[in-house]
Amino acid sequence: MPALGVLLDAYEQEAQLNVFGAHAAKWDVLRCLSNLLRFDAEEEQDPGVLAEPIEAPIFITGLPRAGTTLLHSLLAEDAMLLVPRCWQTMSPYPGGGRDARRQRVESQLRMFQRLAPEIASLHALSADAPQECTEITAQVFQSVRYEATHRVPSYQRWLDSHGHLAAYRFHKRFLQHLQHQSRALPWVLKCPDHIHALKAIDAVYPDARFVFFHRDPLHVIASASKLTEVLRRPFTRKIDKGEIGRQVTARVREAAEVMISRSRATSERILHIHYLSFSRNPLGTVEQFYSHFGMQISEATRGRIAAHLVSARTPKNRYDMNEFGLEPSELCRQFMPYVEQFGVARELAAWNTASAHASLAA
Repeated sequence: MPALGVLLDAYEQEAQLNVFGAHAAKWDVLRCLSNLLRFDAEEEQDPGVLAEPIEAPIFITGLPRAGTTLLHSLLAEDAMLLVPRCWQTMSPYPGGGRDARRQRVESQLRMFQRLAPEIASLHALSADAPQECTEITAQVFQSVRYEATHRVPSYQRWLDSHGHLAAYRFHKRFLQHLQHQSRALPWVLKCPDHIHALKAIDAVYPDARFVFFHRDPLHVIASASKLTEVLRRPFTRKIDKGEIGRQVTARVREAAEVMISRSRATSERILHIHYLSFSRNPLGTVEQFYSHFGMQISEATRGRIAAHLVSARTPKNRYDMNEFGLEPSELCRQFMPYVEQFGVARELAAWNTASAHASLAA
């Protein structure tokens, strides 16, 4: 398993793990390996697991910090859709005796919240919430989740150079195991980082459909940089905020370029959603989702979504771009093609200066 070796080397040489970080990394690796052994055992006992059809899954992706989590949570209220829950991705099969997976994962999340109290205002954690697919691909140690929680640049370079096909083949296998324990319904999957693996997704899921989320990239970069800092801090002895800012900027720039490239081949497989439109009318956006993909939404689901929205108010956060070595005017220059291509609303005042400079240059 080459990916695991590369990851362990990066942990040892680059991540600067503290005592808790080393313990957590060991626990995480052993958990993933245990899950893989359990998958092998289940498939040997019932080969029908791998015959489960995963048909026309919908991947919610695009820029991070742009509303993907909220939409995924709202769609999870529909009993006629399948989403991978946090507790399922951590422990896809129960152990012996009473099934305490939800309670165990909830306890683990509460412990992390005590270690990283700022996470509550950045990203809600719940065992029963829909989980990002990076937790699935992490089971085979081929996931950008590791870069989000640790400083592992050599591992990320390895992952980028080797591609994501093997990871998404396992991703399908994972969904087959979950579906075999449930029933065959449409899957709705979410992770901003899917945008970096579209070729692999197309290869594994030729009938896949996509939702691309758009937002002011300056806000996205500042917010994602802060989230990365908060996620890494409990595990490491040292945080380099400038490096985080550069890493996040590169990732967001790549995502923007991929969406521009895909937009040149207009496809009914892709629904574009803008953060500000979604935040102003979330229920209307959900209706748009169902309509675009030719699906029906029940009145019961509408009611549950409305109730979810009442309880889903999150605090507004302000971010200091200088904290992460970010230069707004330079970011405006880099991301102007993306903003203009998709008509993205400009949330930060820095764009006013950039637009004025562009007009003068013209």
